[in-house]
Amino acid sequence: MATTKEYKDRLFSFIFGREENKEWTLSLYNAVNESHYTDPSKIKITTIKEVLYMGMHNDVSFILANELSLYEQQSTFNPNMPVRQFLYAAKLIEQYLEPTKRKLYWKSLQKIPAPKLVVFYNGTEEHPDETILKLSDAYLGGVKGDIEVAVRMLNINVGQNKKLFDACKPLQEYAWIVDRIRTYSKQMSREEAIDKTLAEIPDSFQLKHLLLKHKAEVKGMILTEYDEEDVMNGFKEEGREEGREEGRKEGIVSALVGLVNDKLLSIKDAAARLNLSEAEFVKLMNCTDSM
Repeated sequence: MATTKEYKDRLFSFIFGREENKEWTLSLYNAVNESHYTDPSKIKITTIKEVLYMGMHNDVSFILANELSLYEQQSTFNPNMPVRQFLYAAKLIEQYLEPTKRKLYWKSLQKIPAPKLVVFYNGTEEHPDETILKLSDAYLGGVKGDIEVAVRMLNINVGQNKKLFDACKPLQEYAWIVDRIRTYSKQMSREEAIDKTLAEIPDSFQLKHLLLKHKAEVKGMILTEYDEEDVMNGFKEEGREEGREEGRKEGIVSALVGLVNDKLLSIKDAAARLNLSEAEFVKLMNCTDSM
């Protein structure tokens, strides 16, 4: 169900999704696609400025070179991104077709920009430089469906994806800022960590003028993002605990362990059904075997 709740920028979308920053959007697009476009004015920003439901809205989307690019930044790993990106893409394509939607019933083929879905991950869990997440992984019972959605998840933590950072200096600077705040937050309050990081941004950074000009707004964005991250991590841990307890009560864990031992189900798939990591499921297997 759609709502009219006010849309609030995240720092990533504030940097890469604004009309006045299209040169940075283009730099990111070129880095992701290994392309060499030079005219930022060709970009048409299409970011959905409303919350779709459950607090969901897309971070950055735009049309360039017959492609509809959807870029999301995630500080916690979310295997549901193919579902979410599918919903965003459907909404954006619907908007794109709105002026001529009646032509969908004509005999002529109505062309649409090709969706390109990317998640920029900068959480604390370890992930490779690039991971492909697929919608089909969510299909119940492993049933094959007629719709597939593939999302590229790019790890943008400092020390990862050097080629990507070399091709897009604003992304490299954004990663530096996130990393510095995360490091300082271990030594001081989060607000102090943000102030210290903003004060230490090198003069050579392209982002410096924008971030300092809107310092109060930027601080609010970052604090809100970290609050959301804390809440999501809390939900995740709570869900894991409830999943473990419920699984024990209903015998789900024992059943899944049996399937894994009989080589009828992989550890990865069994863990996913309980919303656990593979390591956590292996621990449950060991506990079950010792009972």
